[in-house]
Amino acid sequence: MSAYFTDLLTRFGLSLDMVLLVAFGLGAGLLFVSLVVLLGQKNAAAVRIAQTRTAKADARFERGLLRDTVRTPKGILRIALPTNEDERRKMELKFRQAGYVTPTAMRVYTSVRMLLGFGLPAAFILALVAAKLPGLPVPEALASRLNGLGRLGIMQIIAVMVAVGYYLPALWLNSRVTERRLRITESFPNALDLMQVATEAGLGFDAAMTRVGNELAGVSPEIAFEFLSAQHQISAGRSRDAALMTMAENTGVDMVRSFATVVSQSIQFGTPMAEALTTYAAEMRLERELKAQEMANKLPVKMSGVLASLMLPAVVLVTIGPVVIRYIRVFGD
Repeated sequence: MSAYFTDLLTRFGLSLDMVLLVAFGLGAGLLFVSLVVLLGQKNAAAVRIAQTRTAKADARFERGLLRDTVRTPKGILRIALPTNEDERRKMELKFRQAGYVTPTAMRVYTSVRMLLGFGLPAAFILALVAAKLPGLPVPEALASRLNGLGRLGIMQIIAVMVAVGYYLPALWLNSRVTERRLRITESFPNALDLMQVATEAGLGFDAAMTRVGNELAGVSPEIAFEFLSAQHQISAGRSRDAALMTMAENTGVDMVRSFATVVSQSIQFGTPMAEALTTYAAEMRLERELKAQEMANKLPVKMSGVLASLMLPAVVLVTIGPVVIRYIRVFGD
């Protein structure tokens, strides 16, 4: 039997170490999946009780006043999430700051992360096996390159693919959060000016916030979504302070957090809302002007490094070049 197995491996051009490595990886993966599925089973009665909703909550949900937010996935998808509860809450907050508030956002993210983390190495192993099997349509250049890899090189490539597949979605999510914060930061002063005009025209704070959110739906959909979401929460019975602080957390922008604080203090101490918004709008304009001046003052410092790197070689060539040419002419003969 061993002779037949050895002859079969020789016929297909496979080594015993490669077969054992693939078999060990598949066995470990199946064992891990079985343990996760076994430990992730829940009581059916408890699941039905948790999914029960009252008629009032269903009516609010249908009217759009309350909506489900990001949910932590269960079962095998949970292995790609941090084990600490605080870290998982930070990840859920990061999804909301990126603008993904659907209940399946984290589930899709985790699925893509696991698929890339396991799929890229699996595709590389399949390509490696296919390059050793005769008769398969593998390009000769690719087959020779794969067959020339040693065991250490294969392990290094697999490790790099696992790291890239696992951390690439995280980098993409961080970039989305940064882009959304930048768009909110650039558009929020204009939204605050519209709020000031609306309150001075006689509208209440809630009506002004709703009107500004509807007006900015095409220009700044991020601010419009946050304003209208906060108003939906207030209409559903949540306190204005809590709704505004949630809006500030979902944006992650300091000026939005300051706006929520100013509104809360104005309501608490009885200050006229129009006066508070006027003062805060003036401070926002001054802050935006100071940031523009700061960026302008940083420009010469940033340009000096580029100019030095581009001009210094030319200056050195102009000053030393004639001397070198003269030295070659005099002592070269």
